Amino acid sequence: MTTTQHVHHPAHHADHDHGGHHHPAAHGPHQGNDSARVGWRTAARATAHCLTGCAIGEVLGMVLSTALRWGNTGSVALSVALAFLFGYSLTVRSVLGSGIGLRRAIGVALAADTLSIAVMEIADNLTMVVFPGAMNATLGEPIFWTALALSLAVAFTATLPVNKWMIGRGGGHAALHAHHH
Repeated sequence: MTTTQHVHHPAHHADHDHGGHHHPAAHGPHQGNDSARVGWRTAARATAHCLTGCAIGEVLGMVLSTALRWGNTGSVALSVALAFLFGYSLTVRSVLGSGIGLRRAIGVALAADTLSIAVMEIADNLTMVVFPGAMNATLGEPIFWTALALSLAVAFTATLPVNKWMIGRGGGHAALHAHHH
């Protein structure tokens, strides 16, 4: 897969002032760290996209494992697996809309989302595990939902600088935007 191809995507460029001029060096693969050129708003949009898939998987995994009274290990394993599944699925669905084939769309999703989802899952699940009583709470207890909401906020915060760095280097969601029309 090549990430040097660039298609203008208005939302991707919303927080860059190019004065109407295209500067490919600001968006393609870079030598060194150019994350300072990537705006926080762009990184936040990429992180929110990733969080959507992760949250669907996390919530579904936690709800299912809690309802089934699984232990912490089973709960975390199911939540992580579903977070990756839904995270990748949302990206594949988005990329397929640009007209490329399924195999290539899966490759784009793996390249764009793996590190982001991994960081998000570590932060999210660690928060759930260390939040007192969260892993033993039932679905009807406010502590379960409070801890889950907090864990997703922590995951977003932990992943935001990672996405900013990856996009600045031409990876992560920069690779994804090359496939949008």
